[in-house]
Amino acid sequence: MDKINEKEYIAALIERSRAAQEIAFTYSQERVDELAVAIMYSLSRRPMAEYLARLAYEETDMGTYEDKVEKFVSKLPMVWQDIKNVKTVGVIERIPEQGLIKLGKPVGVIGALIPSTNCEATPVFDGVLGLRGRNSVIFAPHPKSKKTTWTVVEKMREILKANGAPEDLFICIEQPSKSMAAELMAACDLVFATGSKDMVKAAYSSGTPAYGVGVGNAAVVIDGTTDPAETARKIRIGKTKDNASGCSSENSLIIQKDCYDVFIAALEKEGAYVVSPEEKARLQSVVWVDGHLNRDIVAKPVTRIAELAKIDIPEGTTFLLVPETGAGKDYPFSGEKLSLITAVYKYDRFQEAIDLVNSITAYSGAGHSCGIHSTDENHIMELALNTLTTKVLVNQPHGISNSGAWHNGLAKTFSLGCGTWGGNIVSENITQKHFINTTWVSMPIRPLGEKPFTDEEIFGDIVNRVKIIEN
Repeated sequence: MDKINEKEYIAALIERSRAAQEIAFTYSQERVDELAVAIMYSLSRRPMAEYLARLAYEETDMGTYEDKVEKFVSKLPMVWQDIKNVKTVGVIERIPEQGLIKLGKPVGVIGALIPSTNCEATPVFDGVLGLRGRNSVIFAPHPKSKKTTWTVVEKMREILKANGAPEDLFICIEQPSKSMAAELMAACDLVFATGSKDMVKAAYSSGTPAYGVGVGNAAVVIDGTTDPAETARKIRIGKTKDNASGCSSENSLIIQKDCYDVFIAALEKEGAYVVSPEEKARLQSVVWVDGHLNRDIVAKPVTRIAELAKIDIPEGTTFLLVPETGAGKDYPFSGEKLSLITAVYKYDRFQEAIDLVNSITAYSGAGHSCGIHSTDENHIMELALNTLTTKVLVNQPHGISNSGAWHNGLAKTFSLGCGTWGGNIVSENITQKHFINTTWVSMPIRPLGEKPFTDEEIFGDIVNRVKIIEN
């Protein structure tokens, strides 16, 4: 399509979407919850999950079929359990002592940009949370996964129709492109962008309010106070999920030097293979091509990566460990790799570990997250207080925990905000509250002109510790 036709095409989709959203605006909380359950339950049934997972796996050649199935049968119910009691329609909260009533209102038409790395589950998350806010959603798939995203959206449309709701609450762009996505972002009411750094930047530059999520590059500290075997098991679980397609997989391990050999041995028992300097050079040449991450290694089996790099790995290898000493452009393995490759560092004093985390995330993954395996509360809090990350995961498989899990209290999501450090407006996991507007109703709580507190109560004894200018 040429530029003019793309503009007309998007305008037509927006018109259809707004007409459907006007109907949704009349829905009660009970009605949107019924529709949400119909979608979540239908798509989390194993036969449907297997069908959609197979489609995604075959189209993208990324991740693993089994883990994509798990996203549907496990993660979708997890998301619903997390949001089902969050009110989105009418009165969503009363705060009597402050005389406040909060009302949930729709955002309108949401433009959802879908990544190829999670083309199958992200549309469901975006769609259901958008629907519960009485919004409509237009999906812009990644060109390399358009068939999968289109099919998922069509399934959701079928469910809407079967339950008496307008299908056009969900619409998918048929022939996606960067220019088509740009037209959508300019025309909708809210952009929700999950994907590359460039995509997020485009979303924030579109002139439309936007939620974008930053680049991941999780650096995980190991201080030697935890059990090596259990820690290694957790790292392997987090790293290998869906062949490291997610932005939260363990990209760097920073290990205290006195326990380095012990933990490396434990990781090797979990299938990790430590590359030699010569193998590292060959690996680097295939991971990055012309300065860009090679898509032929993204979320691919470790055997395929090793074959490309001409590395003879033993049977049972689960991921590669690459010894590294620094961070930044001269140390490319310190960046996000979206593959079964993890950089590994040694540190002496704990401050060095903190400095390494900050150097690594400053180069790639600013604001996203870091982790630590430790029983030392001082170390945990030092890391949390002194790193520019929005999430610090303690003693958990990073790759499966960062987006929320049954074993932690983080909001269950497929999109993680990285704060201003990562160029995002949100510094938490994207969840239901981000898909509604809020009207605040304010009632008087005391007579006009009444001052309920003395200066002493308001300012306290701080006034005795600071210099006051009288005139």
